[in-house]
Amino acid sequence: MKGVRGKFLKKLKSIPTIGTFTNGLLFQLNPTEKFFNHNHQTLSLRVHKDEEDLKDEDMELDFNVGHKENIVIPPSMKSEETVPSNDSSGDMVLSHIDMEHEIFHEAKDDEEENPSLLDFEEKCPPGGGNSVILYSTSLTGIRKTFEACKAIRFLLESFKVSVHERDVSMHMGFREELWRIFGGRVIPPRLFIKGRYIGGADEVLGLHEQGKLKKLLKGIPIDLSNSPCTGCANMRFVVCFNCNGSRRVFKDGDLDENDELHIRCPECNENGLVKCSICC
Repeated sequence: MKGVRGKFLKKLKSIPTIGTFTNGLLFQLNPTEKFFNHNHQTLSLRVHKDEEDLKDEDMELDFNVGHKENIVIPPSMKSEETVPSNDSSGDMVLSHIDMEHEIFHEAKDDEEENPSLLDFEEKCPPGGGNSVILYSTSLTGIRKTFEACKAIRFLLESFKVSVHERDVSMHMGFREELWRIFGGRVIPPRLFIKGRYIGGADEVLGLHEQGKLKKLLKGIPIDLSNSPCTGCANMRFVVCFNCNGSRRVFKDGDLDENDELHIRCPECNENGLVKCSICC
């Protein structure tokens, strides 16, 4: 038994010992042991080679992490980054369209903030090329029309600008003049600024609410008078001094039996009124 046991121990001592494992996959034989077996020698060389590759990869990884500025981008990746895709070109087109829309809206907003008289229809009443002319009525028969004329008159007076008001109820010539401008019968109020038709009561009040009416009145002479006209009390008409409003005067010279004693007064209108010589 002792001889068998001794032989067994000799065989155990002749078997090469195994070292530690590396990363759970690779292992290294004890370098103190010497082997002449060809298979064991090949395995040892392969293990050493794999360890050296792992060390090289770890060093390269540490170097890249610590020195980002030294990273070299492969040419294939560069070409992919530099070549624009169809999506980028589409985005450029959309951005260009958005820019054009912004410019259009800015120009439109600028036009709305700074209105021009050129945007209104050209209808110039007699003597209204460089002035403000308001066709109105002082008759209270139609309440709505009277209140509309009163509102526009008060609005223009608040701007302290010179306004030539033409009352169609005081003078038939103004009414025919207004109808001739529009080519038909219209009712007041009608506002004109420098030969441009601004509109009726609704249009004028709408422009005032938007803050545009004051800008349209730019360049109109200022009227700083705080008191009414001493001649007509701002009615623009006075009673005719020639006929005292009767519209008839006695005929001069010899009269025949068939001749009438009175003739139509040539100075006044159909209402026996004449324009005020002070304010008109």
